[in-house]
Amino acid sequence: LEASEGDVEWQDGKYNVRGSPDQTKSFAEVALMANLAWNMPPGVEPGLEATAFFDPTNFVYPFGSHICTVEVDAETGEVKILRYIAVDDCGPHINPMIVEGQIHGGVIQGIGEGLQEICIYDDSGQLITGTMMDYAVPRASQMPRIETDHTVTPSPVNPLGIKGCGEAGTIASAACLVNAVCDALAPLGIEHLQKPLTPARVWAAMQAAGQSGKEVGV
Repeated sequence: LEASEGDVEWQDGKYNVRGSPDQTKSFAEVALMANLAWNMPPGVEPGLEATAFFDPTNFVYPFGSHICTVEVDAETGEVKILRYIAVDDCGPHINPMIVEGQIHGGVIQGIGEGLQEICIYDDSGQLITGTMMDYAVPRASQMPRIETDHTVTPSPVNPLGIKGCGEAGTIASAACLVNAVCDALAPLGIEHLQKPLTPARVWAAMQAAGQSGKEVGV
């Protein structure tokens, strides 16, 4: 631009020379010139680099509600998810597909935590569920269709009004699933189950309820 640093200003998406409206460079042009520069001062690498910090005045608070319908096999204790609905609010969606994927992935992770994932140690403290053969992660065939919807409430503490969404599915789904199973088994007098709700654990709880005089039939 053949101008001093003090005369260069950023305006209307371009670098301009004060008082010379014809002397302009776009950010893309500056970046290209910096990346291809061959006459840089000693110790300066080609390219552009900057560091910035943003310190919001408060945390952001995403929120939502998840609900599911389950079926419990009275003979085996197996839990089957019939329907899963998730409604979340993470503010404006910059990339709706990524938001949807984050919710789906989080829900599946929480379902695995609620139904089958567990670290088991032997008497000597050795982890015995340390491989994919022993540690039961969810399979695609086990997953229900996840229905999603959203409300949009912008956060007041950042310029974009956005909130996090990656944790929403994981936090809500395990509790949602366990509560649904406890609700299904409530007629048997079962009020609490420790996750993961493996078939063996659910079956044992139903048998114990049956032995206490409750009819087992879910």
